[in-house]
Amino acid sequence: MITEEERRAAADALLKAEIERKPIIQPSQTYPNLELEDAYRIQALWAEARVAKGARIVGHKIGLTSRAMQMASKMTEPDYGCILDDALYNDGAQIRADLFIKPRLEVELAFVMGEDLVGPGTRIYDVMRATEFVVPALEIIDYRTEVPRAITDTIADNAAFGALVVGGRIIRPMDIDIRWVGATLSKNGIIEESGVSAAIMGHPAAGIAWLVNKLHAVGGGLKKGQIVLAGSFTRPVDIAKGDVIQADYGPVGSIGVSFV
Repeated sequence: MITEEERRAAADALLKAEIERKPIIQPSQTYPNLELEDAYRIQALWAEARVAKGARIVGHKIGLTSRAMQMASKMTEPDYGCILDDALYNDGAQIRADLFIKPRLEVELAFVMGEDLVGPGTRIYDVMRATEFVVPALEIIDYRTEVPRAITDTIADNAAFGALVVGGRIIRPMDIDIRWVGATLSKNGIIEESGVSAAIMGHPAAGIAWLVNKLHAVGGGLKKGQIVLAGSFTRPVDIAKGDVIQADYGPVGSIGVSFV
């Protein structure tokens, strides 16, 4: 464990890295005793600083939802971060590439909550019942720390959240078997990745159930109207200025975005 003063120093350093678009030395290198609890506290302090500057927390993102990614990170469960309102974009947006350090893009689904949801004991069915609708979403991930990164570095860095793009059709959660929503991801007209949402822990709502129970352990939960990114079902694709991205979700629509 590290001290609260050290946690605040780490949060300030990450905030500076975000503003200046320059990665910092990994917190785990600066503070060798850094633990998961410290990392989530650093994330919370960073979020408090962003809110103090005018941003609003509008939801959460979940990462490390695939078994392969968990094993690579030596984790047995996902991680999570927060979504800020100043990082939300709609289908067709032109996004400045220089807002990020080294951005990559992932294909996901976003759940919008129709009611509050708290743990413990939350299950997939509870998530589906509490969800107002689901929409196709692209997450831009961006790391504010140098490599190699420990899982504590990623968590402290708001789980590498950069931005969120939503589009496509609104899906009522019980109208289709949401496990079989699939998508292809194209960059500059060439398909780079494809996947199906069942790759997210067997069901895209599984990670959200995990998140609700995890938040309960620290006195939190999901609120009506919040957005939750369920996790990626493709590998991340590098993006840069000039790239044009198209994600085709078949019958549930598509998302297009360009980087300028």
